[in-house]
Order: sequence, then C-alpha cells, then structure tokens
Amino acid sequence: FFAHLLHAFPRVAREPFRPLPIRWRRDDAGFRRWQAGTTGYPLVDAGMRELAATGFMHNRVRMVTASFLTRHLLIDWRRGERHFAAELLDGQLAQNDGNWQWVAGTGADAQPVHRIFSPVRQGERFDPEGQYVRRWIPELARVPPNRIHAPWTLTAGDRRALCPDYPPPVVDLDVARARALAAFETARRRAQS
Repeated sequence: FFAHLLHAFPRVAREPFRPLPIRWRRDDAGFRRWQAGTTGYPLVDAGMRELAATGFMHNRVRMVTASFLTRHLLIDWRRGERHFAAELLDGQLAQNDGNWQWVAGTGADAQPVHRIFSPVRQGERFDPEGQYVRRWIPELARVPPNRIHAPWTLTAGDRRALCPDYPPPVVDLDVARARALAAFETARRRAQS
C-alpha cells in the first residue's frame, strides 16, 4: 500500500500526505532520551535499545515508540522517521514514511488523533512477564513483573535496591496525553478554517 502511495504521490517522501498544522515541540533533550532508550518508559526504551544494537525492532514496539515520540513528547514525526531510516537494517522509504505518517495522523490512512498508545498498557499486554524489557534493559532485571512496565511506582527504597540506574520518566503520561489531544484538536480546527 505504501509503495503504491509513494509511486502515485512522490511528494510524501518530503511532506505529509495530509498536512496537519500541528505545533510540534522542539525538545532536543527529549528526542535524545528517546533515541538513547532512556525515556523512563521500559517498553519504549527496550525498543530503542534493540534498534541501536541490532538495526531491527518488532512492529508492535515500532508503533509504541513512534506514538510516544509524536504524542507523548509531541515531537515532529519526521525526526523519528529520519532516525529510523538511518538505523533500520530493513528500512524502506515507503514503509518507514507511511508508517510514521500513519502514527502521526498525517498519512492516507492515518491513525485517529485520539488513539495514543500507552507504553505501560502495551507492555503489560504484550510483554506481561517483562522478558523483552529485561533483555534490552539489564538495569531492570530485578524488577518484579507487576512493576516492570512502571518502575517509578516502586517505593523509593525498592527503586534504590532494584533499579537505581534506570532514569525517571521524561514526561507524565496523563499530562502528555492531554497536551497531545489538545494540540491535535487545535490543529484540526486550524486545518478546517
């Protein structure tokens, strides 16, 4: 689908299929933490570390990491698309661009703006025992399965004992979700006027 879309609309390699006047945040520190796998959200961090180490990332985690960048951090999808293009061994222009635009809400079959993947719920659902997370984030190896996807919920003493080197969350999920919903609603209204 994305290959046909790129063939029919070559401009999507340079610009959004559906322009959305989003006011993306310029958060270089947040972007660097996302790239390095140090956001404080284990599923996101495991995916980004897997990408850096192997050049691959599971499709589910690709969606979660992309959603986190574009929704929770509210950073322009094109920065993430460029990073993935540089890192993925299986990277392909049409697929990479199309998937990033889907997540960002600017593609031909864009994800609804209200759908924001929770890295905690996604981790609990698809990695309930934390095996994937522990593989890529050794500093969380001793965290119990019921806290592996939200280590900040451990007591301060347990955090010091079990994962003292894992960073705190870069953003509060609820605050960031509300900010993203407001930004996308504002963009939708601006696009209609």
